[in-house]
Amino acid sequence: MTTMPDVEIPGPPAPVAATESSARPLPVMAVWARDLLVSLAISAFIIIFLYQPVKVEGTSMMPGLEDQERIFVNKFVYRWEPIQRGDIVVFRYPRDTSKSYIKRVIGVAGDRIRIENGLVYVNGEALDEDYVPSDYADTRSYGEVVVPRNSFFVLGDHRTMSNDSRDFGTVNERFIYGKAVFGYWPMEKLGRLR
Repeated sequence: MTTMPDVEIPGPPAPVAATESSARPLPVMAVWARDLLVSLAISAFIIIFLYQPVKVEGTSMMPGLEDQERIFVNKFVYRWEPIQRGDIVVFRYPRDTSKSYIKRVIGVAGDRIRIENGLVYVNGEALDEDYVPSDYADTRSYGEVVVPRNSFFVLGDHRTMSNDSRDFGTVNERFIYGKAVFGYWPMEKLGRLR
């Protein structure tokens, strides 16, 4: 009688213990570095495409905006809505685009603007400007102009201290890069701009 050789029948594979390196969490510094990079990427996106912090330099928008005040400018809003009368806009100065100005929109394309003894008329009607206190008004006059297509007539709220459309003319929309929307410094001025 012949005997059969012993044959080993394979069974299910034995479970493999997790290696120590795959179960170990990331070092604390790596987590911080990852979180910092994600935060910087999100901040860069917001600053480049949506909101930009800006420091006001000068007194032409007093009393609403004071010299050295910090504000946020919404750089995206005018992709969804048109620039309107009353908006506070930030734009590249038409005579030197390396400089930025901040002013209030008084007239849009097609508007007839004239100023008589400091009183602003838009399309023949006196403009109610509660944002210009009597201490900041002036008595300058400016002959009637019609705002050209794709352009805006802008004035500073502190009329006696403002270099604006009375001096350099209307501003083409290609120079406007944002709407001033929110003040954040100093803390007592924290809030939405009007």
